[in-house]
Amino acid sequence: MINILFAATDSRWPEYAAPLRKALDALGLHYVLSRELAPEDVDYIVYAPNSDVQDFRPYTRLKAVLNLWAGVEKVTQNPTLTVPLARMVDDEGLTQGMVEYVTGHVLRHHLGMDAHIVNPGHDWPKLTPPLASERPVTILGLGTLGVACAKALRTLGFPVTGWSRSPKQVDGVRCLHGMDQLDKALETAQILVLLLPDTPATTDLLNAERLARLPKGAMIVNPGRGPLIDDAALVAALDDGQIAHATLDVFRIEPLPQDHPFWAHPKVTVTPHIASETRAPSAARVIAENIRRGEVGEPFLHLVDRTAGY
Repeated sequence: MINILFAATDSRWPEYAAPLRKALDALGLHYVLSRELAPEDVDYIVYAPNSDVQDFRPYTRLKAVLNLWAGVEKVTQNPTLTVPLARMVDDEGLTQGMVEYVTGHVLRHHLGMDAHIVNPGHDWPKLTPPLASERPVTILGLGTLGVACAKALRTLGFPVTGWSRSPKQVDGVRCLHGMDQLDKALETAQILVLLLPDTPATTDLLNAERLARLPKGAMIVNPGRGPLIDDAALVAALDDGQIAHATLDVFRIEPLPQDHPFWAHPKVTVTPHIASETRAPSAARVIAENIRRGEVGEPFLHLVDRTAGY
């Protein structure tokens, strides 16, 4: 019998209990799935980093921790976690949701749709937008989500540059890597999309100096992580016209405090961390497959590099 502990907030259990059981049953696994198991009996933990489980030492027969989210920065540095940690990569739900969010907002900025949607003066501006082929887009972060978004934008005709910490190859995408090529990735980005993880190396990556490297009037879409951007530097760049608009889905503190300047800034769009939510049915299938792999000795999917932090 496989003992699986569901360790997440109370609101998640009703959402995930039935999909997880359905996915585990479909693979023919014999299991106990519960929110309450003796630590010494647990084989796998289905995990949200904001759960009450923070000390993994009592889980003496634990084989793996299977994260419900793509973000793992809140658990990677936990010294009590010594077993494999898998992040959530859910192409059916999470990845598709991110592609839809990114392409939607890139197109919104590319076409200048805000000027028509919010037009109290009933103006008639004859400003024809360029074609997608004339609007270079840069994506910082070429993980699963970044690659999927890059491919979608290429399909729409945008010239796409991708930047990552280590070398990557994506068909049709100009791929740059390493800190020495970051400025090169920024200098052509009329629209910049941020899809990097939150690590010490990426905190405030988009600071005043790097914002100044973007073409004047560039637009930013950040559905990645809040700490990637220096908030004060972004506000200053918006105020002086270096950045034309920023659409932000993630923040250092969430919910975004009511007195934060982003709320009132006319060149900022705030969305409430909705870009890419894990969908229970498809995420449950990813988790069940990893449990099956653990039981038959196959490599786990989507393992986290604990030294890199993602």
